[in-house]
Amino acid sequence: VQLVESGGGLVQPGGSLTLSCALSGGALSLYVMYWYRQAPGKKREQVARVTRGDITTYEEFVEGRFTISRDNAKNTVYLQMNSLKPEDTAIYFCNANRITGMGEEFDYWGNGTLVTVSS
Repeated sequence: VQLVESGGGLVQPGGSLTLSCALSGGALSLYVMYWYRQAPGKKREQVARVTRGDITTYEEFVEGRFTISRDNAKNTVYLQMNSLKPEDTAIYFCNANRITGMGEEFDYWGNGTLVTVSS
């Protein structure tokens, strides 16, 4: 399984971006999908999650501004980011996680896409 993020770039404060994460070599439908981010000098932190059943959860610092969604037919997960702030500047990573009925865990990461929020 490979994950490839895209859609990052430079945006002004208050602007919007949509990130995409394409999964290949497997079926997106099998995985819980996450977006994480890592700002310069900081630890990687979870941003949002979408379950196999399309239940979404968000960290408080993006609640109401970001929206995670999945399209299993396209094997792609998205992160719509609105009202961006300079503190949202980070490398954004996609993560796919699956735990089978036998307790095997499969965990995959993309290489990230850089989002810079600056005027």
